[in-house]
Amino acid sequence: MIDWNEIDTVLLDMDGTLLDLHYDNYFWLTHLPKRYAETYGVDEAAATAKLQAHIKAHEGTLNWYCLEFWSDTLGMDIRALKEEVKHKIAVRPFVVEFLQALQAQDKRLVLITNAHPQSLDLKMEITEIDRWLHMVISSHEFQQPKEAQIFWQELHQKEPFDPQRTLFIDDTVRILDSAKTFGIKHLLCLHQPDSQREHRSITEYPAIHHFDEIMP
Repeated sequence: MIDWNEIDTVLLDMDGTLLDLHYDNYFWLTHLPKRYAETYGVDEAAATAKLQAHIKAHEGTLNWYCLEFWSDTLGMDIRALKEEVKHKIAVRPFVVEFLQALQAQDKRLVLITNAHPQSLDLKMEITEIDRWLHMVISSHEFQQPKEAQIFWQELHQKEPFDPQRTLFIDDTVRILDSAKTFGIKHLLCLHQPDSQREHRSITEYPAIHHFDEIMP
């Protein structure tokens, strides 16, 4: 699927790519509604419906990923609530072996995530996967999500790479579309970003289940 002789730089998403998306889905769809219902004395189903309407309205924007925005909007300490279920944060299978193999081949490894810096710090603290990476970048640094072309322009200035010799791996098709528009040649998606959810059939881009399928 991948000719590693054609790749110098590997850009990697975090949630749903290097880390199991189950933690994030559980937090936003189960834990937060439960704690919201407790805090405001409302029915949990009503809390879920209200939160999902709020979240859907901001999907794909920087606010969607911003813990400070949601803390202010909901009147709750989202960072503290995320700590309550941090035991669910997990590295996906074969990730460490994959990163080690790429390091051995002198590939440049850059994590690019829409995750808020507070969430990013928590996940790095628990997983320590940053030890295998040359650079870790949150899109909040550029004030633009990966969905925006400005993000890629800012990234390219900070971390120069040849788009024709770069592989970008992400679990979100709209973000891969944005990378494709920018000119990144090698694009890869994930079939099952959340280990507790059903397998998706990705047709827009080449896709894998786990990194052992593309191990150098």
